[in-house]
Amino acid sequence: MSTATLKPPTDSARSFVPREHGATAMLLTPFFSAAILLRQASWQELVALVSIFCALVIKDPLVVIARQRLVWKQEHPETKAAIRSATHELVVLGACGLALVLTRDWRPWILLLICAAGFTVLAVIVNVRNRQRSEWFQVASAVALTSTCLAACLSVREDIPGWCWLLWFLSTLQATAGIFVVHARLDARVAARKGTAQNNSNRRAAFVCQAILALAAVGFGYLGRLWIGAALLILAAGYMFDLEHQKHPTSLQMPLTRVGQQALALSIVYSLMIVAGLW
Repeated sequence: MSTATLKPPTDSARSFVPREHGATAMLLTPFFSAAILLRQASWQELVALVSIFCALVIKDPLVVIARQRLVWKQEHPETKAAIRSATHELVVLGACGLALVLTRDWRPWILLLICAAGFTVLAVIVNVRNRQRSEWFQVASAVALTSTCLAACLSVREDIPGWCWLLWFLSTLQATAGIFVVHARLDARVAARKGTAQNNSNRRAAFVCQAILALAAVGFGYLGRLWIGAALLILAAGYMFDLEHQKHPTSLQMPLTRVGQQALALSIVYSLMIVAGLW
């Protein structure tokens, strides 16, 4: 009888596919929401979408390269694959950026590209220092990632309409509230596993976020934006339901993939209602 030996992946087999599904949703949902609200299309939208995806993907190989330069004493096998991957993505980003700058008003695009590059550098530094799970860095990430709706608008028209700024704000609000709900769940899981008292700072922040969502819902309802008000109320109710169920041990045993799927479903419902409200 022969036995198969599992070989560790070589540098050529190493792939840098983004594993942060929540970040991917934050990135793509506002873009597609804006694309729907624009009611028109152009080939520059596809170019912008490719550049957005590359900006997300390039972070992981850059983190590996930075760790090789700053942290690791000896060369790691994945470094060569990281350099190769980063090079390919930089070429694609350069081509996309050039296409957008040459075919649209270059001034807002230059500012947007500089901000994206600056945030990428910050993300690499935070990851090298293993601070990527910091709640406030993730909030900053939510602000940056949801700004893709601006890119969608600039790829079709020469300016950013008022509804796009509101879409960015509402997308950031949803993402921020969700971040603290997730961290509250992680704190509860850790406390349950260790048999210690839970750190309630994230839970308190999550409740504050839900209060802000409820107040915003009332405000939009008063202004006659009923779809947006209803979307905010449904979002706050969904997050409050999650926070309440975090008190039960059976809920804490739920796989995080399923938790993520439920959060994604709530995010999609919210986004569709926001699109209806901004239509």
